[in-house]
Amino acid sequence: MALVNFTLQGKGGVGKSFVATLLAQYYQPRDGELICLDTDPVNRSFGGYKAFGVENLTLGERVDEINPRFFDALLEKILAAPPDATIVVDNGASTFLPLLGYMVETRALTMVQDAGHEIRIHSIVTGGQGLTDTMEGLSQVLKYFEDIPVVVWLNEYFGRVERQVGQQVQTFEDSAIYRKNMDHIAALVRLPELRKETFGLDIATMLKAHLTFAEAVESEEFGVMSRQRLKMIWATMNSTMVEAGL
Repeated sequence: MALVNFTLQGKGGVGKSFVATLLAQYYQPRDGELICLDTDPVNRSFGGYKAFGVENLTLGERVDEINPRFFDALLEKILAAPPDATIVVDNGASTFLPLLGYMVETRALTMVQDAGHEIRIHSIVTGGQGLTDTMEGLSQVLKYFEDIPVVVWLNEYFGRVERQVGQQVQTFEDSAIYRKNMDHIAALVRLPELRKETFGLDIATMLKAHLTFAEAVESEEFGVMSRQRLKMIWATMNSTMVEAGL
């Protein structure tokens, strides 16, 4: 059966496309076809990666709506995937709510499961000012897809994923949403806070050029130490995904 990965989060700029690229790089060496799809109508960051042969799909005539016919085409592409395929679908923040609503209304993901495919939803929670909004987005995903495993990515680029509650510091693992949904959350993947002047800048430069870690490490556009740092980051990311059982 194919493995289908969706990124879903209602707040933009929190690392959805970055997570999609990490998943693609993680799965690419495996046997079977890698199918990458970008449905973000506003920012097709994932769609710019030549290394994955990403196909850009439109889900609606407007950036904030879903045309059922267009979504049907996406669904048919997933259903037609070979049994050994791995699919990564990057979705935009602007269509988060209409996409969520349409998938629930039509029981689209249940149909994919009934066809024998495995589904995972990947949702990002970020530290800093986006914490409340991304926690709300995750809450909606967990609420509406009770039978779908959810992988939570804790992105600490903007700060640690924690909040002050009285005299205590509450981590994500201490939160009510995690305690309530522990059996529903398939894995936690932590993207650690990085020094922005070095590691962070290297990643930002790599993402802007739409390069994979392997491509950046071989590129003369990056200095010796930048390539070394990127090599270290990928080793850490890859080990984290292995430990999460993705």
